[in-house]
Amino acid sequence: MPKLPKRTGPRRKVPLPLKLIGGAVLFAAVFLVAAIVGGGNDRGSVDGAAPLVGGDETAAVPERGAPAPERSTDELGYPAFATKNTTRVGGEDAAANAAGVALAVFPATDDAQRPAAVTVVDEANPETAIAAAVLMSSPVRAPILISGEDGMPAVSAEALAALDPTGGASTGGASVFAIGEVPTPAGYATRRVKAEGAAAGAAAIAALRDRLFGSPPDHVVIAPLAEPAFAMPAAAWAARSGDPVLYAGRRKLPKPTVRALRLHPKVPAYVLGPSAAISSEVVREVAAIVPQVCRVAGEDPVANAIALARYEDGEFGWNVNDPGHGFAVVLDERPLDAAAAAPLSAAGTWGPLLLTDDAGTLPAALRDYLLDVKPGYTEDPTRAFYNHVWVIGDREAIEVAQQAEIDSLAELAKIGGR
Repeated sequence: MPKLPKRTGPRRKVPLPLKLIGGAVLFAAVFLVAAIVGGGNDRGSVDGAAPLVGGDETAAVPERGAPAPERSTDELGYPAFATKNTTRVGGEDAAANAAGVALAVFPATDDAQRPAAVTVVDEANPETAIAAAVLMSSPVRAPILISGEDGMPAVSAEALAALDPTGGASTGGASVFAIGEVPTPAGYATRRVKAEGAAAGAAAIAALRDRLFGSPPDHVVIAPLAEPAFAMPAAAWAARSGDPVLYAGRRKLPKPTVRALRLHPKVPAYVLGPSAAISSEVVREVAAIVPQVCRVAGEDPVANAIALARYEDGEFGWNVNDPGHGFAVVLDERPLDAAAAAPLSAAGTWGPLLLTDDAGTLPAALRDYLLDVKPGYTEDPTRAFYNHVWVIGDREAIEVAQQAEIDSLAELAKIGGR
């Protein structure tokens, strides 16, 4: 197990992120360059082909009409890394994905591109990791890194060293927020959030959010405790809005959630998920505490994520029913990836989290939704709106064919005319 990073001496000026995060965004970019310039043999060739550049040797120029060399698109990095409308954060696990996302949002090549703090969550507790996404919202803006009870994975430790957070007024001086019993990195001002269980952990994170933000939330999201796939879209919304995530059981509202709701009796609550995940009896319990309760739901996790993406009620909800947006797509069996991806919903092409339920096949409901918001133009494509989709996870999570289909659905299309 690698040692946790310890910051000593002056701040580094070396752009360390450019050397890190194998298997995620940066690795894919390096792989692409290496594949194009040449890699795999002593002289840099691919599959035995002549190297593109190397000593006095040059690549042979094929004659017109000759068959193309046998070289897969994967060797060039496309489309496994990126297509014209998608970018993959292709870590082999959630820790690598979180590190890749954190460095994509905060490149950290200079002080202006570093976060003031990061949030370190426990890989064994995806529910509290989802709730911790609220700390990515302004003014705190702390991306998520993932650790475990036995130590911090190398990819997380390297990302933390690269991000090099030093704290600030917006973070109460903390440079690391440690959620639960995760190991505390040495040399960083750490604020630990302790609580027993996911519901209590989420309530403690909500209380920390109140102290750091200095104001009550505009809304509260109540997610299913026993159905993490239905809770996953809440991470993106919490990062975007600053609305905390609390948890409910199927038939009972946990005491920590009750106490958290009573702290803000005038704040409306939005229940995420169908009645099979959070019953109507629980909704009535919530309604007895706060003045307004609304349910946002789909019958399955894919439909549920789309429902929140489409939803609008005043200032609550993405209201993404037209083109010109960013999205992130995650496999519904990987709730930690929802937390890892959350910073992408609060930076760049801010947008909702969508779910797929199969590594190889795009769900019909998701295909229909992406078609509905597909961008188009009539005369000038340079003045059009565009969609961009982040694909989270390696090809074990979402296969290249599915990424290619997502790319096609996000593609700008000509509407009418010649």
